[in-house]
Amino acid sequence: MLKVAYQALDDKFAEDIVILDIREISTMADYFIIATGNNPNQLKAMADEVEEKLHKHGLKLNCVEGYASASWVLIDFSDVMIHLFAKDDREFYRLEKVWGDAKIIDIQ
Repeated sequence: MLKVAYQALDDKFAEDIVILDIREISTMADYFIIATGNNPNQLKAMADEVEEKLHKHGLKLNCVEGYASASWVLIDFSDVMIHLFAKDDREFYRLEKVWGDAKIIDIQ
């Protein structure tokens, strides 16, 4: 699932894709995937692509938040939560720092 999501984001030229393993520090989800887009249209394309690819692999989408504003789009697939940010918002919220105890997963 992580590889599929990573590839979907990479196909839409997402920048700085980071996967955090939060299983040992939170019950909210197992993984966070965080990526950056350059503009609202790219963020929406990234969201659409990852939703479509994960759906094709049988994963159930719980909800999507922030799609209309497209500065921080949250896609919730239960075990995996995908955070797509505009550059300024990613720098402001710094999820990687907030979840600094999480392990970083290297998909490549």
